[in-house]
Amino acid sequence: MNRINPAKLLLSKWTAASPRNKEKHFLVTELFRDEEGTVLEIELQAVLTRRAERLTWHVLQDADNWKIGWK
Repeated sequence: MNRINPAKLLLSKWTAASPRNKEKHFLVTELFRDEEGTVLEIELQAVLTRRAERLTWHVLQDADNWKIGWK
């Protein structure tokens, strides 16, 4: 399990453990917060294709699917 501070996710780099459509490297481009400032979701953008996807930030904690940094 990856230990993550959600407040420091913006512009963090991630590598998909099992890439799809040649999309291996990703960048967190936006944080979505509630009224209290708690991070709820992130926008994860593929570096190669620029495709963006909105996800809950908790999916990045799964070390079987995501690795911190570009590897």
